[in-house]
Parts: sequence; structure tokens; C-alpha cells
Amino acid sequence: DPGKPLDLSRIDFEALAKKFKNSPRKQTDIERLKAQIKARLERMVRLNPTRADYLEKFNALIESYNSGSRNVQQLYEELLRMMKEMSAEEQRHVRENLSEEELTIFDLLTRPGPELSKAEEEAVKHAAKDLIATLKALLTLDWRERNEARARVRLAIEDLLDKGLPRAYTPELYQQKCGRVFDHIFQGYSQPGTSIYGQA
Repeated sequence: DPGKPLDLSRIDFEALAKKFKNSPRKQTDIERLKAQIKARLERMVRLNPTRADYLEKFNALIESYNSGSRNVQQLYEELLRMMKEMSAEEQRHVRENLSEEELTIFDLLTRPGPELSKAEEEAVKHAAKDLIATLKALLTLDWRERNEARARVRLAIEDLLDKGLPRAYTPELYQQKCGRVFDHIFQGYSQPGTSIYGQA
């Protein structure tokens, strides 16, 4: 079922590859796998827009297959490789000791971003955690429709990032990052207590 989340961590990729080699319905298997991966990628990008490169890579892979540059076996192997990468990406928030929401803010602040030392990366992680905690208290009913509420959210983002981001961020980059974070919050948090993270 393409709409059902696919738990990539439970997949035995080697067994899947062997099964596919002997499958009499390779085209059906490919279409099913493509639909599952595409649904998973769309969810991943909705949660974290910095993951768009995964979707671009997937589309390029499908395009190369459709143009005849890859055969069905090569496509299947590439899709399995991509699933492994997706699985690792979906677990990255655990390795970084961040929630999925905090990881998205961290990624928005660092991709693309300045070269950061480990200590500076930790400072950005701390800023991401503070930002999520603070913003959840500021997101009131219909905050997106009211100018005053939107301005309060924007100002909180600017204040927290001004205090939390290391000096590696130039004033221009700081403004750019504030804008990206605000846009993400605006799109992802419609009402208090509801967000794309609760719906994914």
C-alpha cells in the first residue's frame, strides 16, 4: 500500500534483491517499490524540506530508467540502495540527539550554511531545541492570520537565533536563515498543538 508508511529499518535488503532476481513479475514489483519510495520521500520532504535532494535523486533515477539508461535489475538495485540511505536519514535525529522537529530546524540553519566546528554545531543544536520549545508557547489559535501574532513569532525566531547562533553566521546569512525558519514554521504549524509532525 503506497499510502502506508514503510518501516525501512525492518527490511532485509539482500533477501529482497535475491527475491527480485527470480521474480516473474519484475515490472509489477518495480512499480510497487517506486510507489512506496515516492510516498516515503514525499513524507520525508514534507517534514524536512532540506531533504529535497533525495526526491530529486529519485526522480532522476526514474527518468534514467524511462529513457533506457538502466535496465529493470539496475533500477531495482539503485532503489534498494536509496532505501538504505533513506533509512539512515530517518534515524539521523536519534544520532544527533534531536527530535524530528529540532533536526529540521538544525538542518534549515546548517544546509547550506557556514563551516562549523563541533562546538558551533552543538550551539546550533541548542538553538534549535530552544526555538522549538519557545515557539510552541507562541503559536496561538489562528496565529497565521493575525499580523501581531505572526510578528511575535518572527521576532522570537530572530531573537533566539541572534542569541544562539555562533558568529560564523554573517548578518546576511542570519537574515536568510531567520526567513527559512519562519517560512517552515508558517507552513508546518497551523494551529497550537498541531503540526506536520503530528500528522506524519
